[in-house]
Amino acid sequence: MNKWSQYDDIFHDTVNKIKGENRYRIFTPLSYIKDSFPKAYAPTLKKDVVVWCSNNYLGMSQHPDVIKSLCDTAQNVGVSAGGTRNISGTHCAVDELEKELADLHKKEKALVFTSGYIANQSTISAIGKIIPDCVIFSDSDNHASIIHGIRESKLQKEIFRHNDTNHLRELITKYPLNKPKLIIFESVYSMSGTVAPFREIIELAKEYNAMTYVDEVHAVGMYGDEGQGMAAVYDCDKDIDIIQGTLGKAYGAVGGYIAGKNEVVDAIRSIAPGFIFTTTLPPCIAAAATASIKHLRSSSAERLRHQEIVRKTKSRLLESNIEIINNNTHIIPVLIGDAELSRNISVGLLEKFNIYVQNINFPTVPKGRERLRVTPTPLHTQDMLEELVEGLKYFFKHQQT
Repeated sequence: MNKWSQYDDIFHDTVNKIKGENRYRIFTPLSYIKDSFPKAYAPTLKKDVVVWCSNNYLGMSQHPDVIKSLCDTAQNVGVSAGGTRNISGTHCAVDELEKELADLHKKEKALVFTSGYIANQSTISAIGKIIPDCVIFSDSDNHASIIHGIRESKLQKEIFRHNDTNHLRELITKYPLNKPKLIIFESVYSMSGTVAPFREIIELAKEYNAMTYVDEVHAVGMYGDEGQGMAAVYDCDKDIDIIQGTLGKAYGAVGGYIAGKNEVVDAIRSIAPGFIFTTTLPPCIAAAATASIKHLRSSSAERLRHQEIVRKTKSRLLESNIEIINNNTHIIPVLIGDAELSRNISVGLLEKFNIYVQNINFPTVPKGRERLRVTPTPLHTQDMLEELVEGLKYFFKHQQT
């Protein structure tokens, strides 16, 4: 047998296995046109669709200030950063972005990465090198990037049940007070919309001499008077050692970051391979992100409109007997409970109602908890909402009959 044929068969069988489990992902290319969001053109379908699952939560990717900042900076300095931060890639625009982020979170220093995923993976794995005898306590629903970072850190880990501080206490009491510890959790969980019990976690961290690390990617820009995130809402930001966030969701750009004390951030900057050996964010992207952060710090209009459409969406879905995970955040999981059905509803909404809501299946969520993840934006209209509700009602009724 030709060796390449043998390898091809292995990859082919892997894909077939994924398809057999209804986990195969089919991408729908979309073309967003300025001033049309949340509408987009789907070239493969040759029609416009309304997108209900974007992480561009506030529509900031198309905000005039953000676009102007990106274009002006690109015109002045070009597109590429030209290298890593230590090889010609430390641009003034990136420095300004880090200062803005540190000020946003009331921390001494911030560090920008190429994505939120890389920020988590690189920072947590670096902590393993900096504090090799540390024990990590991680929420069971933490993101794949956190899991990746913990695995690479090679640190001892304890997994506590989701948002269960009693279980966290059981686990943390097994270790001496002087044993280095790090509690890692998310502020808003992306697939359920649940919020972490900040105060209880911080109390445990203080009691048992642990550091705290919170992933705020689904909260920055969205919550707090200036979009600082959930830690600020609960007045706990000063008690969090490392805040991690993204520029690619509410801020409408791309990139990730951490913020914390000078010594902490400087050590990670000096250790993390995912930072050291990666080309810096393009300066035009950094400038666009800074413009977005500054706008959302001074304007609450987007957040207020967003909260209103979220309330209306939840209310209409519940009135229509559509099962959702009801929470206090903007993420609205519509529970389906079957991988094939969730895929069929997603495709049906797209083809029959011109509505794009991507289905979420295993391994992103547990088997039997498949769902559609609805994320309203301030730019969704009442008519768009009614069309979404009617589309979902149609498919749920069709399934029942």
